Amino acid sequence: MDTRFGDALPPAGTDASGPEAADGPASGSVVAIVPVGTLEGAKSRLGEALDAEERRDLVTDQLRRTIRATNGSAAVLETIVVTPDDDVRAIALAAGARPMRQRGRGLNKGLTEARDDALAGGAGAILVVPVDLPLVTVAALADVLRPLDDPRRPLVVLVPDRHGRGTNALLVAPPGAIEFCFGGESRAAHAACAREAGARLVELLDSPLALDLDTPEDLLLLDARHVEPVDAL
Repeated sequence: MDTRFGDALPPAGTDASGPEAADGPASGSVVAIVPVGTLEGAKSRLGEALDAEERRDLVTDQLRRTIRATNGSAAVLETIVVTPDDDVRAIALAAGARPMRQRGRGLNKGLTEARDDALAGGAGAILVVPVDLPLVTVAALADVLRPLDDPRRPLVVLVPDRHGRGTNALLVAPPGAIEFCFGGESRAAHAACAREAGARLVELLDSPLALDLDTPEDLLLLDARHVEPVDAL
């Protein structure tokens, strides 16, 4: 079932405790996962606008902001930062996240490792938040988490990027309901996986999380926006 955020509640007359609804986890069993690559050569596509040191500073500042947003969300029990980079793990630990060494190669592999760790700890849902979302706030994440109030599972909530092709945030409950398909046309891929799994699919089309920092054009768009404090409600 596909739905926009505003239609995420059960249809009139639906008994959410009936056979089509599994007992959903309380929203407090959410684990946030923040994947980060290596700082060496980070955000190379921004090279026309920022030098290597500026790009490194951008990623580390964004990591701290993202962790503040996830840790500030009442529904999130903990934040895992999965990365192969020792410096990133040190920054994550100091910022209040749990660092996890990525063993395999690639974004989807790292996310799978972190998801499996969250599952082993009893998580009822995972929230994937990339590190390059400059408008991430507690309030923006609350919108992504709100569909958990409806107990029907499985549930997939995704925020497309501003081009409508990528995935800028992903909530999955239970955590293993779908596999990760980041890269390329990931919005369509995640939506297809949700449908195949029989999951309730919620897409948030007007989220501030739609802006990510991949190109110099994205930096210009950010300059034109008012950046709210991370804990803004």
